[in-house]
Amino acid sequence: MAASTKLKKTNAVNEEEPSPYSPAQIKKFVGEVKAEFQKIVWPDKKMTLGLAGIVIVLTTVVSIYLGSVDLLLGKLIGMLIR
Repeated sequence: MAASTKLKKTNAVNEEEPSPYSPAQIKKFVGEVKAEFQKIVWPDKKMTLGLAGIVIVLTTVVSIYLGSVDLLLGKLIGMLIR
């Protein structure tokens, strides 16, 4: 009797929730993804180039600063060790 009750419960669960890998669920998912992609607001070319320029400049400034600090501390430690 207990086995038939478990079987009925698992059948009820399967009937309520379709498999996420079924063709209907995949089609629904792809449709939702397309709808979300249409909501994206992409920046224009001018904004993209401006932000890319800022990233390049800041990367260069930070690398020069870190390289200078590394060189200075390396020489300072080298003088202390001698």
